[in-house]
Amino acid sequence: MKWDIRRLIRLYYLRVIRLKGSPHSLAKGAALGAAIAITPTLPLHTVMIFGAALALRVNAIAAILAASIISNPLTFAAQYYAAWKVGNILLPHRLSWERLQQVLEMTKEAGLVDGFKTLSHLSVDAMLVMMTGGIILAIPTALIAYYLSYRFFDRIQKKRQQKHLLK
Repeated sequence: MKWDIRRLIRLYYLRVIRLKGSPHSLAKGAALGAAIAITPTLPLHTVMIFGAALALRVNAIAAILAASIISNPLTFAAQYYAAWKVGNILLPHRLSWERLQQVLEMTKEAGLVDGFKTLSHLSVDAMLVMMTGGIILAIPTALIAYYLSYRFFDRIQKKRQQKHLLK
């Protein structure tokens, strides 16, 4: 079975356009998922997304889909680097690049349980730098995700309404 990137993209596209709900609710879910996905809390993304989606009453499936687009094996290293860079600007010299590389390597090879162990090896200063950077990055990521997904879901809803009027 040959893996085809176009089929995968089409599958995700179909899943997204079939989501039910108002554009506002779906966009809030996508924004929540994108915000959590950009933070360096990799082993906890799904749990955090479902918990926050239930608490905030937003579409959890839209949140998970947005999170998987933002945070995936192709983007993990860049996300951790960006969180470190931003966090290190705000809290300078608390986490060296060498230590961060070690953690990235261990996280990449670890599963869920080992991911917790890897993160626990970081010092409080390092966690503070990474989380600060991640939270700062989450704000514009959520705003951009909300704006783009709202426009996307609004267009889909208008097409559905138009289709119903033609029937």
